[in-house]
Amino acid sequence: MEKFQLTLLFKIIGIGSASGLVYHEDKLYLISDNSTFLYEYHIPTEKLHKIALVENAQDNIAKKEKPDFEAIALKGNDLLLLGSGSTQNRNRLFKYHLTSQKIQERDFEKMYEKIKSQLHISADELNIEGLIVTAETIYFFQRGNGTNGKNGIIYAKDDAENQKFEFVPFDLPKIKNIPATFTDAVLVNDTIYFLASAEDTTSTYLDGEVLGSIIGTIDIKTMKLTGSVQISDTNKFEGLTLYKQSANEIEFLLCEDTDSEVLESNIYLLKLATNH
Repeated sequence: MEKFQLTLLFKIIGIGSASGLVYHEDKLYLISDNSTFLYEYHIPTEKLHKIALVENAQDNIAKKEKPDFEAIALKGNDLLLLGSGSTQNRNRLFKYHLTSQKIQERDFEKMYEKIKSQLHISADELNIEGLIVTAETIYFFQRGNGTNGKNGIIYAKDDAENQKFEFVPFDLPKIKNIPATFTDAVLVNDTIYFLASAEDTTSTYLDGEVLGSIIGTIDIKTMKLTGSVQISDTNKFEGLTLYKQSANEIEFLLCEDTDSEVLESNIYLLKLATNH
């Protein structure tokens, strides 16, 4: 994974603190951790469309009240948007149907309570930053930037009764002596590509000094880390989506959370060599 190329591809005006993105049919769907909009950006025309998820949707919500959307994933024709679960008001799941444009909201608190109870994760430790949904299984990427450093993948059979959650811990490489922790992930064939960042903080709530970001790979069958490389020592990358793929190269689009109220977001192109 040593060979990579990271470039700023374009800037989107009108969305700040981007925390996740999905590329689908020339469009980028983005979430922001302090907004109650889903953003649809048409790349060829550079047009941004805002989809209100709730009545009186806002672009910039105060930290203590924000829904903290950190995870977005595509399952069939549905986009799933999920709050991090790190506080009481961050427990909502929204489903947006790409064709009908219908929005469904679900309270995810019981699911998060089940996860915390089964896996012995304390309320101030839970911090879901990424989501992968397959036909059979749902995977949550727990960012272990709390005091106990509980970083790993939580997974269970999707929509099963008596859901039983498993937790696979991951000790990721350190940046300036601070462990990197998950910020997003996407599945490509049988490989999980993930982003992780290091921040000088032990709080799931308060931001710290950004020390950099890595991208890595995990074999979904064995749940083993298969590679990683540091791609920045200044950016806190929080969103990852597959863009293009060839025999020798894979391309991703990335977004970063600048922890700022400025309504603009940089979208980066990351190219990785895949020929071994």
